[in-house]
Amino acid sequence: MKTSFLLSVAFGVVTFVAVFMVWSVLGAAGVWDSINATVASVVEGDSNSSDFDVTNYLGMGRVPGFTLLVSIIDVILLTAIATLTAFLYNMAAALLGGIEVTLAEDER
Repeated sequence: MKTSFLLSVAFGVVTFVAVFMVWSVLGAAGVWDSINATVASVVEGDSNSSDFDVTNYLGMGRVPGFTLLVSIIDVILLTAIATLTAFLYNMAAALLGGIEVTLAEDER
């Protein structure tokens, strides 16, 4: 359980950092402004007075917060599933015998 918890936390941190980096790069590259301009040109034609802003839906406030929530749920679920799987494997190995591997060195 300890190992699965630590690996789940590491996976959650990596996920959060990756999403934060991707969203930062997209923001710095001007993707959100480009999307806003495209939507404004499609909806209103040539006028530039559009009240649509994609960052209201996919901004730096919402996406990392959602990613943090998903990462926390992921840590809980992965820890529980890995612990249950280890328990079931140990029970099956105790009942069925499992495989015994012996490593020996040649004496030549």
